[in-house]
Amino acid sequence: MSIENTLMVRGDSKCELCGSNDQLSVYDVPPVDKSHEDKAVLTCLKCKTELAEGSELDVNHWRCVNDAMWSQVTAVQVVAYRVLHQLVAKGETWAQDLLDMMYMEEDVKAWADLGLPEEEDPDAIVHRDSNGDVIVAGDTVHLIKDLVVKGGNFTAKRGTAVRNIGTTNNPLHIEGRVNGQRIVILTEFVKKSKHSEE
Repeated sequence: MSIENTLMVRGDSKCELCGSNDQLSVYDVPPVDKSHEDKAVLTCLKCKTELAEGSELDVNHWRCVNDAMWSQVTAVQVVAYRVLHQLVAKGETWAQDLLDMMYMEEDVKAWADLGLPEEEDPDAIVHRDSNGDVIVAGDTVHLIKDLVVKGGNFTAKRGTAVRNIGTTNNPLHIEGRVNGQRIVILTEFVKKSKHSEE
């Protein structure tokens, strides 16, 4: 019997995550060396599409994990766990409540954790521009207001591009070269250039 047929029987010909029967197919739960029924879930088109890396989750659709998280199928538990973590990252408090209730064997949790993005170091210094976008050393930013440069005898004009910025130990300060001088700039007065993201 093929993996798909096995999952069709196991899932009663329904998506094992949301219960839909729309365009069912096998979703191999990463990381995958070789497809196997124990490491796969029968999913509908919507679930499979949204599980693709980098996809935006439809929060209302994923309320289905409220049921899926209690599945006896290990692979379904793993997917539910990972989806709940993504929803928590989006600020969904109900997802955190479900995660707090969820129980998994240690080996299953270890597998589930493999699919989560690495946690950022809580002590890491993060610099953000006036819009809250993260800026890092090497980025280009633009000034959003005229800044009088103390000791420099000039005013850095609004709209000035500051290329190849440097970061400091203070999350509110960056360094950059304006009019040939290296100056410290408050992050609240800059906006990340879109070209920095390319």
